[in-house]
Amino acid sequence: MVFFILILLLLLITVWMRIDFSLGYSRHVRKAGLQAYPLRKGGLHFFSDGQEFYADYFQAIRQASSSICASFFIIKNDEEISQTFLNLLGEKAQEGVRVFLMMDRIGAIKAPNRLLNKISSQGVEVIYSHKPKWPFLFFTIQARNHRKITVIDHHIGYLGGYNIGKEYIGKNPKLGYWRDYHLKITGAGIQDLAQQFRNDWRNAGGSYMERPKAVPAGKGEAAYRFVSSYGKSLDDQFLSFIHKAKKELIICTPYFIPGQKLHIELLQALERGVKIKIVVPMRSDHLLVKEAAFPYYGPLLKAGAEVYRFYLGFYHAKIIVCDDDFCDIGTANFDKRSMYLNDEMNALIYDREFTAQVKTSILKDIRNSEQLLYEDYMKRPLWQKTKEKAASVVSLFL
Repeated sequence: MVFFILILLLLLITVWMRIDFSLGYSRHVRKAGLQAYPLRKGGLHFFSDGQEFYADYFQAIRQASSSICASFFIIKNDEEISQTFLNLLGEKAQEGVRVFLMMDRIGAIKAPNRLLNKISSQGVEVIYSHKPKWPFLFFTIQARNHRKITVIDHHIGYLGGYNIGKEYIGKNPKLGYWRDYHLKITGAGIQDLAQQFRNDWRNAGGSYMERPKAVPAGKGEAAYRFVSSYGKSLDDQFLSFIHKAKKELIICTPYFIPGQKLHIELLQALERGVKIKIVVPMRSDHLLVKEAAFPYYGPLLKAGAEVYRFYLGFYHAKIIVCDDDFCDIGTANFDKRSMYLNDEMNALIYDREFTAQVKTSILKDIRNSEQLLYEDYMKRPLWQKTKEKAASVVSLFL
């Protein structure tokens, strides 16, 4: 009798979750989509090392004179990075700088409440995006604001893969050295980053924020465009990159779960002679994400794609390079969650010199990677194949 009740309860929960997610997602996509900002010109600098990124980022915060708008998916609770960051925001608010901090409710669940309350009392405006709520509780738990945006004094912007925590400087003993890519931006695109932050702030229930100021473009600087997505149409954006590729496509991502549509397009690109290189981590930071990628590797490897697994530490870079013509750097992974659930923002950079610089860095990553060969792929043990099947079932939520 107890067993029957447990089975019935499990069935009811499963049915509720399916209905909740289906209705919640349907409502969400009706008002979601892709926001492509205008083509801008400005200065770009990219970071691939956490120590260098935080040194520059914290210095920019210290020098802020009017406003700081910071949005992160994850804020942890450690002394070296997280508490330093939050204390800096509190100090700037006490100096009279307007400080806005936005975090994802689930992603930043480990953020220190006591310190957040302290900086709030110092004048920092703190808000959570995507708070779980009825009537679609399961869906709202899954939908996340995965963007990492900062705008300082309407003059400097940051966007990329780094969150706030000591693991991003290699202090997680399981993951080791953390390889990531983040942009520092100046020029006309700052107003677009500020506008996206303002939109997200209002969607999260935040109070009024002034409209972003127009920023002039710099002469002779890189051309770029920001693209934001809300759980819809990002797959079409990635699809356009595959279609544009004539010679080479490089995909760097911590989670390679492209789904059937993009998988087919990658195979067709290989058929027309495009060289495809995929760089992923050897180690995994989340349950089943590595296993969910393997069913896609087999056909791609057989068709001639090259898959490299970064072994020097954890690989969190989110980059697509197309034919040396342009690159895409931002917050979105090449996976179903980024394409169909998360709020993301990427920079499409149309500058061959900058793209060549990024590609040089990626080639260094490849030298610190092990190539996955098709014959090794075929030797996977039965227990791994079983885990892969389980991972495929829940791949949207990984």
